[in-house]
Amino acid sequence: MAYVACSFYDARGSLPVYRPRRRRQLSPPLLLAAYCLAVLVLPPPRLSRAATSSSSSSTVVTHLPGFDGPLPFYLETGYVEIEEETGAELFYYFVESERSPSTDPLLLWLTGGPRCSVFSALVFEIGPLKFVVEPYDGTLPRLVYNPYSWTQMASILFLDSPVGSGFSYARDPKAYEVGDISSSRQVLTFLRKWFDDHPKYFLDRPFYIGGDSYAGKVVPLIAHYISEGIKGMQQPIIKLKGYIVGNPITGDKIDTNSKVTFSHSFGIISNQQYEAFIKNCKGDYLNPTNKPCTDVVHTIKKWRP
Repeated sequence: MAYVACSFYDARGSLPVYRPRRRRQLSPPLLLAAYCLAVLVLPPPRLSRAATSSSSSSTVVTHLPGFDGPLPFYLETGYVEIEEETGAELFYYFVESERSPSTDPLLLWLTGGPRCSVFSALVFEIGPLKFVVEPYDGTLPRLVYNPYSWTQMASILFLDSPVGSGFSYARDPKAYEVGDISSSRQVLTFLRKWFDDHPKYFLDRPFYIGGDSYAGKVVPLIAHYISEGIKGMQQPIIKLKGYIVGNPITGDKIDTNSKVTFSHSFGIISNQQYEAFIKNCKGDYLNPTNKPCTDVVHTIKKWRP
């Protein structure tokens, strides 16, 4: 049986611990598609580290089940080892820019959860593929080309991070005990090794980092560590030009309190409810300190949990 799973962090001291979240069983069509994609997309099994000198492996994918004909873009998938001691490896999908791959920027894209697969971004968000939405008839779900993909103007490196996301894995369970800081540093290790194996996508190429949801906490950290490396002249110099976050998680206080303003601006709660919140809660929706505020928060939660 196959599952799609995200996970959450349970903070213990300074190191969050990986624990699986409730799993959502795939519907029959997505289960079949996921199995076929895994067979074709995953690189072949490798020898042990003692038998090979490379810390990465890759496969160029030209055909996918459910897609009619060869792919009209360059798709590479692979693994990069980020920790030799634990055997931790991160899986990636790389799609080359369809416009001018020799000059267009390179975008690293992460997704949320944490530990949701970045496959969702590839086929549901900004990638060059999308599923045909139609009633399931027992056959393989169909994939079609997405002409509005961000790969129309940039090469995109979709990364399953941290360890435990998508196809990323480790041989030692200890490798799953990572938090935002440690996983961000692992992404930096991944990038340096990936650039070593793909120098033509590195030289004189603008580099951006992007992500959504929980990646809103990780993307700025990665940008910070890259910036530190630039200041310290750490080689190779990554030509970071900026980062982008969509619908990002930032922190409980900001995220929770912003729900009230958002709900009011979209007419989900009334002017009276919003004004009562401002008056009694002083803008703090997370920790009500008096009964009038608690009453307002309770009322608002009926409309916006």
